[in-house]
Amino acid sequence: MEIDEAPQKVDIAARIVTPGTAITNDPAFMRGHGTFSEHDTIYSSVAGVVERINKLVSVRPLKQRYSGEIGDIIVGRITEVASKRWRVDVNSRQDGVLLLSSINLPGGIQRRKSESDELQMRTFFAEGDLVFAEVQSYFADGALSLHTRSIQYGKLRNGTLVTAFPQLVPRSRSHFHTLSCGVDVVLGVNGYIWVSKHVPASKVEANAELIYSDKNEPISDDEREAIARVANCIQLLNRLYVKITDMSIIFAYEASLVHSVKELLTHDVAVELAQNVMARLEQQA
Repeated sequence: MEIDEAPQKVDIAARIVTPGTAITNDPAFMRGHGTFSEHDTIYSSVAGVVERINKLVSVRPLKQRYSGEIGDIIVGRITEVASKRWRVDVNSRQDGVLLLSSINLPGGIQRRKSESDELQMRTFFAEGDLVFAEVQSYFADGALSLHTRSIQYGKLRNGTLVTAFPQLVPRSRSHFHTLSCGVDVVLGVNGYIWVSKHVPASKVEANAELIYSDKNEPISDDEREAIARVANCIQLLNRLYVKITDMSIIFAYEASLVHSVKELLTHDVAVELAQNVMARLEQQA
């Protein structure tokens, strides 16, 4: 790794650095994550953004695996059905775990899970199913423990999965959004985003079997086009490194209406829409 010659004075402002960039040679500062020290100078060890908290200097990588926190809302894919648990791909360094005791039974029945429930685990979630869940704790090995003990969580249907950089999906008060075009968006902070047809919550509550159903609702051509347009808008925001929030998706969707769905993934159109979205977000701020 090539290392920059340490300058006499280095401004510790938020800026993008590459590996080997000198950050500061002031002995008052301590090195944090993403940095190393050599000859009394702190250098970056990754490509990212310099962050300073009091006297602690660190570098936040531009790209990194999802690192979960308790309370995170995530979208995951079931990879294995094990004894009294499911293993879930959550776009992290290791799979998350969804315990049988951490799900709602059909109809919202509250009781201890029995041996018969364990035998029917694949009727709840099978390999390949997508699930909307919340991080409730950590296991001793660092794996995330998930739960779906709410009517808003559970199996995902009627849509498509879009993968984005986790750092582009900020933590917020709500991660489930219904857009005006009749599309539901679940923004998993782990970078997995689910785009689907809107199904009223009252319909799911009225029919408990829908919670774990494998069958999609009838989806019209107009609904399919709206889902594809929203999914492509999210992909172009991700490609051009724009924060993915409900507002940025709405702005991108509105600006995309003058183009066909296929055109949204071409470079020129994607750059045009991303610049439009960033300008509107700056105006709103």
